Amino acid sequence: MIDELRAQITNADEAILDAVNRRLELVAKLKAYKAGHGIGFVDSKREEQLLAHLADVNTGPLSDDGLHELFTALLALVKRELP
Repeated sequence: MIDELRAQITNADEAILDAVNRRLELVAKLKAYKAGHGIGFVDSKREEQLLAHLADVNTGPLSDDGLHELFTALLALVKRELP
């Protein structure tokens, strides 16, 4: 039972990793487009809209506070990871 649950957790972690890497790829494309068109990279209003949308669609068990903490950290990480 423990090994099965650990394997499922590892699979979930790998899916999260894949999703984060895909997000980085997409944001890199968006950043390049914006740079090529003279548009600033960071859009605080969009980030607020994203967090509000995710809170609306979150069915749990992740709390609203946990969701905010997770995605605020993810947004900061993405900004640091992109050249």
